[in-house]
Amino acid sequence: MENLVYAIILLPLFGFVINGLLGKHLPKMVVGALATLVVFASFLISVNIFLGFTEHSAPIIVKAFEWFTVGGVQVNFGFQIDQLSLMMMMIITGIGSLIHLYSIGYMSHDKGFYKFFTYLNLFIFSMLLLVMGSNYLILFIGWEGVGLCSYLLIGFWYENKEYGKAARKAFIMNRIGDLGLLIGIFLIATQTNALDYLSVAQNASKFEFDGVVIMFITLSLFIGAMGKSAQIPLFTWLPDAMAGPTPVSALIHAATMVTAGIYLVVRSNFLYHLAPSTLDFILYIGLATSLVAAFIGLRQNDIKKVLAYSTVSQLGLMFIALGAEAYTAAMFHLMTHAFFKALLFLGAGSVIHAMSGEQDMRFMGGLKSKIPVTYWTFLIGTLAIAGIPPLSGMVSKDEILTALWAKSPIIWGLTLFSAALTGVYMFRLLFLTFFGKFRGTEEQKHHLHESPISMTLPLVVLAILSVVGGFLNLPHFLGEGTSQKLAHWLHPIYVPGIAHPEVEFGTEMILLAFTIIMVIVIFFVLRNIYITKKKMALPEEEYKGLERLSAKKLFVDEFYNATVVKPIEGLGHGTRMFDKLLNKFFDYIGFGAVDSGRTFKKFQNGNVENYVLIMSLAIGLILIVNFILQ
Repeated sequence: MENLVYAIILLPLFGFVINGLLGKHLPKMVVGALATLVVFASFLISVNIFLGFTEHSAPIIVKAFEWFTVGGVQVNFGFQIDQLSLMMMMIITGIGSLIHLYSIGYMSHDKGFYKFFTYLNLFIFSMLLLVMGSNYLILFIGWEGVGLCSYLLIGFWYENKEYGKAARKAFIMNRIGDLGLLIGIFLIATQTNALDYLSVAQNASKFEFDGVVIMFITLSLFIGAMGKSAQIPLFTWLPDAMAGPTPVSALIHAATMVTAGIYLVVRSNFLYHLAPSTLDFILYIGLATSLVAAFIGLRQNDIKKVLAYSTVSQLGLMFIALGAEAYTAAMFHLMTHAFFKALLFLGAGSVIHAMSGEQDMRFMGGLKSKIPVTYWTFLIGTLAIAGIPPLSGMVSKDEILTALWAKSPIIWGLTLFSAALTGVYMFRLLFLTFFGKFRGTEEQKHHLHESPISMTLPLVVLAILSVVGGFLNLPHFLGEGTSQKLAHWLHPIYVPGIAHPEVEFGTEMILLAFTIIMVIVIFFVLRNIYITKKKMALPEEEYKGLERLSAKKLFVDEFYNATVVKPIEGLGHGTRMFDKLLNKFFDYIGFGAVDSGRTFKKFQNGNVENYVLIMSLAIGLILIVNFILQ
């Protein structure tokens, strides 16, 4: 078993090393095949371990070596394989291998082909280290590794200065969150004398319920999650991350980097259970993020930007569930979101590939018949995220909404409104891209063609998963013992005592019916607007009122620029000027010393009479001053 665990994490590292050292001299197909196969092999091994695991299986701890001991805290470098880590491992390697396969076709003409796959393999390795590590410190190493890889991948086309700025923005904003995470880890170590998950969980009872210490620890960890999972106020980096190649967008936004914050909170559920005030804070931050991002997505014209704000909104939805302690619902939506969001991003990449690099939906249209595989798979992804039954997105959203109704009908209503906005911007994207007349150039029209099989095969697989994924955790009323497989699977990782008020069967049916009817109505209303009435998207300058606010992204970037960026730049300029003045001051002192040395050098002529005269004058001057002072 230990060898299998090592193989899972070392195979992507092997691909990184080989392609990094030799990739420049290897054929592109060899580079792409190697990078894809090592990740797929890790997936197969993960599945093999999963098949031998049950919901009653105890965690497998693989201790690689004793790392260090400081202040009474023993830290080992090792891995913990349990129900939660296995779920994440299969998602990361499964979705990751499909994205690798897709990238072979998408990046085939890029001069940095081998570098791209080198970074991808390192990314997968870092993400696996994050979810497989047996303690918070290993998680942090993987956390930082993912941050580094995201910087390299977002700024992959670094010749474009704007893309470089986007990469730096992602890197800096994540460092803010990472500081919070690091503080939280230090506090855990000082308060529990441990860093491994099992020991911290055992010692968690020493904390005062909803006390200051546990609140500070959980808030610090959540700040880390806010940065990595793009929650208010640290969310603006994620839409800008669209600067990277489309497979990077799928990798970051679907199943890996942005879900790290969700994993961190669920992994630390034994701490958050003791801090209900922090959970409330998480809920409200998630709700605000979900609503704001969904509103901004309504009037974006860049196809990738719409999907980016969709990701931010869906992550907010997961944090709402975490705030309600509906951990299984959050993880369930994390899984289904990985399926349909990876599908949507890769589908968008196929559209961009067919459109010769065009990303603006105003210049698309009529692609339904031109790229049919992309269209039908993209349609499934759209229906899934919008919540059309029986697709996966509908089932996972229903789990969250039901849990929220039990907590607060008001929170339920606001979350439902966010879900409604999701349907609006996704159907708008679908109709503007694939329906109506083609609005591109004649050259683009001539170039239109379906993507190669290396790109369409992942789309088909993800479309199937988007259809069947919801059956892994069907509503409990369909059979408590058989339908909620994921809930039973994850149950051992939760701290005892988490209970939720039950929603009556009749009420749940009414809520479900209301949600479905709402989505269907939104579909037909948007169809009437964009197909029947043939309304077109406008340039952001022509929007008025709320539409302008949405198109301008609520002026959040401008606000941050005015309140944070410019003052810091001003402080930098001020310190630079002070530094220059300080340099000039010391330059004057230096030059004065040199000049005085040159002056006194003239008196050093070897003439004894001059020396006696100077000494006599100096003595005389001292006597005169002394006489005056007396």
